[in-house]
Amino acid sequence: MLEKFKKSLVESYVVKRGNYDYFVNPLTSGVLEIKPEIIKEICESIISCVDIKTFNVIITIEAMGIHITSVLSQMTGIPFNIVRKRSQHTPEEIVLKNVTGYGTSNLYMSLPKNEKVLIVDSVVSTGGTLISVINGLKKLNADIKDIVCVIERGNGVKKVKEKTNYDVKTLVKIDIKNGKVVLV
Repeated sequence: MLEKFKKSLVESYVVKRGNYDYFVNPLTSGVLEIKPEIIKEICESIISCVDIKTFNVIITIEAMGIHITSVLSQMTGIPFNIVRKRSQHTPEEIVLKNVTGYGTSNLYMSLPKNEKVLIVDSVVSTGGTLISVINGLKKLNADIKDIVCVIERGNGVKKVKEKTNYDVKTLVKIDIKNGKVVLV
């Protein structure tokens, strides 16, 4: 399962951002073309690991979760909402502080209260973005039914569990060794 996607991962470029090894892949970075069969393969895997009857909205984080979530929304008939990097200045918008392995920024979220949520993102590395989003959803009294990240790297899944008590499902686990992406 996910063979085409796994192949694309091991062919990814690795670049330095300060001391952080950042991998560049079409799905996670938007560089080069994103093949539709890879997105379909990923969405089918997400559908197989969640109970789609339990949530009524899919939440993703701008920008690299949007293409996955858009296709997932089409496949399931469930609407999606985007946690944004820029304010839309709506009355219900909340601001989230986002700390990642390579920077700090604000994220902006607008969502009706009491939604039943599936969070989908492309990568969990440090867990910082997911922790921010989970805390924001708690402020909105959202019922987080499941969290799926396509790629797991680093100790972010563990950090999310420690800081929020939520489990994160991942489809593929990677590491970077000697400047190359390797499947774990």
